Amino acid sequence: PRYRGVSFDRPPVSDMARDPATRTVVQAVREYVDALDERLAEGRGLWLSGDVGTGKTTLAMLVSSAAAEAGYTLAVYSLPRLLARIRRTYDAETADDSYLPFFERLTSVDLLHIDDLGAEKRSDWVLEQLYALIDERYVSKRAVIVTTNLDEAELEEQIGARTVSRLVEICGDPLRLEGEDKRYRPPAELDLPPSAARAEPDAAPSSP
Repeated sequence: PRYRGVSFDRPPVSDMARDPATRTVVQAVREYVDALDERLAEGRGLWLSGDVGTGKTTLAMLVSSAAAEAGYTLAVYSLPRLLARIRRTYDAETADDSYLPFFERLTSVDLLHIDDLGAEKRSDWVLEQLYALIDERYVSKRAVIVTTNLDEAELEEQIGARTVSRLVEICGDPLRLEGEDKRYRPPAELDLPPSAARAEPDAAPSSP
């Protein structure tokens, strides 16, 4: 629901398009959406990187929404949630919910959107799952859109150089979003130190 109705003509994307720190990336995403049919036919994706709260997920959801509206098939997952879903297939009670059918769905949709790549704890199992998924989409020329807080070198350390190499082939160079965290934060006056929070008022309020 948070991303329903996301558009280039509405905040926060319209604000990002005017911000020198983000407008180049917004323009690149707009060009991708304008050529969506061609990009998906070529198996070309997008890689959005940057610090927390800079708009990566919003722009990625804009692309995914455009693909859905155009009638393409897609799957949208945060990486921790995707890995948890893969783990559940090992305990599936029916064949349709087992690993292979789920993997085939992930690799056959027109667009796979993975949010927070690199947010998971590194393990041999995680490396294996990511490599198998990205490699299959790379071989079959299926588009991937990813968001991550990590730069390319950090991502190689987290998910492996082979997987990152294939992502570069699919997505091209990362589009880097700069700037401060744009998510809502409480007013500064509410962030009181514990001592202030416990302090007694100067005078007790009068009774009604």
